[in-house]
Amino acid sequence: MTEEPHDIEALIQDLESPDKPAVRRAVDALSPLACRIPGLAIRLTDYLRQPQRKNLWAIAYVLAHVPCPCATTLEVLCAALDHGDPDIRWAIALKLTQLANSDPRVLEMLFELLTEGTPTQKRMATYCIRDLKLADRESLDALVRLLGDPHPLVRVAATTSLKERNDCDDEVKKSLLGIFLNDPDGRVRNATAITLAHLGTPSVSFLNALNEAVRGSDKGLRKAAKAGLKILKHKGPISRGDQ
Repeated sequence: MTEEPHDIEALIQDLESPDKPAVRRAVDALSPLACRIPGLAIRLTDYLRQPQRKNLWAIAYVLAHVPCPCATTLEVLCAALDHGDPDIRWAIALKLTQLANSDPRVLEMLFELLTEGTPTQKRMATYCIRDLKLADRESLDALVRLLGDPHPLVRVAATTSLKERNDCDDEVKKSLLGIFLNDPDGRVRNATAITLAHLGTPSVSFLNALNEAVRGSDKGLRKAAKAGLKILKHKGPISRGDQ
């Protein structure tokens, strides 16, 4: 059924609504229409370049469904990874990840955010990189660099993303062990315990640190250490690897 012009006008107005459900309904309805109606895509692209517009992310999200979205659309989506609403951030991260599978411009923008973005943008871009399941050295090195980021939640994102990699060598594991032993933030240390356990054969130093944490007074770290030991046990007999 073809949308009537007045219906489209109402949907476009709803893109700027303060009511999130209304915005979501408008986005869901307009996204397929923007692909079928060139004039609608052109009009929304013009709106995207008007900074006084509200909810620019919603306009960009609609335009992200058009084949080969323009650079402005991608820039607005990347900027919106810093949005204060986590539901919106995650929806945009999912869309950017989908786009990055076929559009190298998106992957380049995500890598730029890893170094130049706000803490929240870095964190969300890290999760996008993780979900792309990359296996190249550039992406691995980028995640390792983030282990030294000044913001704890960025370090958590980098650590948990490394858990998904099959190409973490001994140097990466040593970096993670240093984080587990020395990071000042308990959330980072907890995440690192789980990540190191998932990465396979543990070093003597890591096993000793896990067992010490199990006996320690930090409840969060004790729980993470127990979980790490359980993961290692499920992987098979624990052989004490490198020192």
